[in-house]
Amino acid sequence: MDRHQRIVTQVASKVREYFIRKESFRINHGSTNSTRPSLKKRVVDISELRNVVKVDTASRTALVEPNVPMDRLVEATLPHGLVPPVVMEFPGITTGGGYAGTAGESSSFRHGFFDRTVNSVEMVLADGNVVKASEQENADLFRGAAGAVGTLGVATLIELQLIQAKRFVKTTYHPTRSIAEAVRDIRKQTEVPDNDYVDGILFSKDHGAIITGEMTDEIPADHKPQTFSDPWDPWFYLHVEERTRNASSPVIEYIPLAEYMFRYDRGGFWVGRSAFNYMSFPFNKVTRWFLDDFLHTRMLYRALHASGESNSYVVQDMALPYPNAEEFINYTDDKFGIWPLWLCPLKQSPQPTMHPHSKGALKDDQMLNIGLWGFGPRDRKQFLEKNRDLEKRLGELGGMKWLYAHTYYSEADFWKQFDREWHEELRKKYNATTLPGVHDKVHVDIEKLETLAKQDWGMRIRSIWPLGGFWGIWKSIQSGDYHISRKSTWRWR
Repeated sequence: MDRHQRIVTQVASKVREYFIRKESFRINHGSTNSTRPSLKKRVVDISELRNVVKVDTASRTALVEPNVPMDRLVEATLPHGLVPPVVMEFPGITTGGGYAGTAGESSSFRHGFFDRTVNSVEMVLADGNVVKASEQENADLFRGAAGAVGTLGVATLIELQLIQAKRFVKTTYHPTRSIAEAVRDIRKQTEVPDNDYVDGILFSKDHGAIITGEMTDEIPADHKPQTFSDPWDPWFYLHVEERTRNASSPVIEYIPLAEYMFRYDRGGFWVGRSAFNYMSFPFNKVTRWFLDDFLHTRMLYRALHASGESNSYVVQDMALPYPNAEEFINYTDDKFGIWPLWLCPLKQSPQPTMHPHSKGALKDDQMLNIGLWGFGPRDRKQFLEKNRDLEKRLGELGGMKWLYAHTYYSEADFWKQFDREWHEELRKKYNATTLPGVHDKVHVDIEKLETLAKQDWGMRIRSIWPLGGFWGIWKSIQSGDYHISRKSTWRWR
């Protein structure tokens, strides 16, 4: 804690300097899973806050600094027989990112968004003061900062809840043959008391799988643990697709707990397949094995950012009321033609909130997240028009986007979704008006990017196929992130 307090003091001092000069700033975490373009100038570096400070088995809590990624967190808690209730599927997503952003995973139908599993947060406010926020202390800040992308302060220490871990997840793939069936069945599975995890994959309109998981210490003698972290292992989504393609009844497997939690890491769900398409490279078991170091999410994000391809890639997570989910999926098929789609049921947070939520006649305690990830039009104008139309149609159906990805709303349209007065009052109360606003942080200004691209010869060169792809590969190699997955101790041996 002495080291932690020393670093926080330095961060607070730097923040205070910007506050006195009335200058806004952004945070350098050292890594990111955002797909928004980064145009940072004035920066406060918190990259040294990357340790699990303590795991308390008696209280089942962990004190965690904001830059601790999910794989390091799980590796710290599993030896104690404990695990966070909500673990983001990508190992590199950080604890601080999960709190300040919107993070909902396959256990979120039960536990809610990641921040709902947080007991308290130490924060550096925009004026440099260090405070603690919890349900008992600065409660409005505690819930208001969740999902507000750092617009109320900088999280520097988080106390997380933990639950008892078991060795395996009994995983069941329930085949579906229509969109309506998938939407109906995933809601039904959230009502099954034994299910600890629920999500789904739609491979097409007439083939999908609802995936349920139940933690267990037992595995039948005639079953072998199924893993997904070794180079010769299958990618999870391809494995599920194969196991359910011709299945007429549920398929059961037993997956080691950490292998289950990070099952989508290799291939980044299915985004990694886009790299093969972009490079016109064969996609098969041998090529996936050969390029495995490049196909974990950390490396994929590095390459996506460096190549500039994130500016033409549709990366959207959208939460909708269940009654309108089928109509929206038909819309995305018609306008984008992107498959597979990810389905994830989400327990809603109390309002007001910066998380997706439903209102009026469509208000419910749960929404269905739909993950839409794939290449969009290369033409910037057409790309922008399609994404704006997506946002419009989403709003018409009572849905809302997560804010980690591309956001194109005008400021007025953006704030129609949230309680702006509530948020701005919090900003005033905690002296945060010098920080960038939520819309400022999440809005992607295509026109500004176009101007930069014309002025920056490097960006112009990277826009030429396949130079951007090769540059992305080179920058991901330079990062050395491929060593992380090789050395991960959570992997089943």
